[in-house]
Amino acid sequence: MDNIRVYIETFGCTFNQADSEIMAGVLSEAGASLTGIDEADVIILNTCYVKHPTEHKVINRIKRIREMYPDKGLVVAGCMVEIDPQKLESISGDASWLGPHQLMRTAEVVGAAYRGDVKRITGFTSDVKVGVPRVRSNPLIHIIQICEGCSGSCSYCCTRFARGSIQSYPSDIIVQEAREAIEAGCREIQLTAQDTAAYGSDTGERLSDLIREITEIPGDFRVRVGMMHPASVLRDLDGLVEAFRSEKVYSFLHLPVQSGSDRVLRDMGRGHTVDDFRMIVDRFRSRIPEISIATDIIVGYPTEGEDDFLDTCRLLEEVRPGFIHLSKYRHRPRAFSSSLDEIDFRELRRRSKAVEELKGRITEEENRRLVGTTQNILIVERGRKGGFIGRTDSYIPVVTHDGEVGSFRSVRIKRATGTYLIAESEE
Repeated sequence: MDNIRVYIETFGCTFNQADSEIMAGVLSEAGASLTGIDEADVIILNTCYVKHPTEHKVINRIKRIREMYPDKGLVVAGCMVEIDPQKLESISGDASWLGPHQLMRTAEVVGAAYRGDVKRITGFTSDVKVGVPRVRSNPLIHIIQICEGCSGSCSYCCTRFARGSIQSYPSDIIVQEAREAIEAGCREIQLTAQDTAAYGSDTGERLSDLIREITEIPGDFRVRVGMMHPASVLRDLDGLVEAFRSEKVYSFLHLPVQSGSDRVLRDMGRGHTVDDFRMIVDRFRSRIPEISIATDIIVGYPTEGEDDFLDTCRLLEEVRPGFIHLSKYRHRPRAFSSSLDEIDFRELRRRSKAVEELKGRITEEENRRLVGTTQNILIVERGRKGGFIGRTDSYIPVVTHDGEVGSFRSVRIKRATGTYLIAESEE
């Protein structure tokens, strides 16, 4: 593959970003070179399919690439391959495919696409995505996929059809990969999964023990723990709270509630209640007062009535998460809820707009509370418009005009928006 130049474009979550890093690593070891799209012989599009808007972005991007680069080989990878192969076939029947469980065969598929052949490798494997070749997109941030799949059965979700049942990876390999990344100069370790708190539910291990083992590694670094399903957190709540108290762990809890209505949560098949969510947040806040809370909300689930919607708004007002990820409900391929009637689209837009306004107000008010305070930040990258981007110990983004990528700095917060803070250095 010494003469093959490859461009990788990624949609979606941190887990998908890590998949792209593995594909890049496999290709580099095979002798291919990574390059920009114009120079590439083969384009890999690593797709996400979790939301309706993302589906349209992916489809439009595939069509656009085919129009702009008809002579280049195209490999479609990621979740779309497993979830909606019929639609993929209809829009790009001459593309090669690579399923998200088949990353170690990336070079094989890319080689075929380079020769003008169509090769499609899909289906599930038990391959472990730790301790494998990888090229980091940010040399200071190392993403570790601690498990793949989930143990849930959410009625609206199609991702589980691409990722499968929970498969936790051995903790000793994970810790070793973290150690090697830190020794190589990484300053942030991101633990990612479809549900990080489900880690070990199939092997008898616990996420809290894994976090503690990683924080015992010598060095000055931070650990970001990815999204945790409330139902999974409950099986190890006290252990997780204590693990998060380490100064090496970002005080950041991503806990998707999805709805403030117990009735809707039951219809969604979430496996937790609103009070479970409240209790988890209260337990973390009681032991880690500075912790920032992120949550996800789905507006307009087919069985969501006006009272259910208002319960969601009241819950957000009560808990006041610093990060709120909002989605409008839309049917997803193969999901159970797609058999239900969607609510009127005008009503969906009204509810979404109301929550969007509520979200903006809450997150900006929460960030404003930090104006005038001094924060310790880890600078992780240069800003696209100049300056530097850092993260507070609570994982809140900070823009500062001076600094050094990879350094910890003490800054004073001057202003706040709903999404980030603006600071000046105190050093």
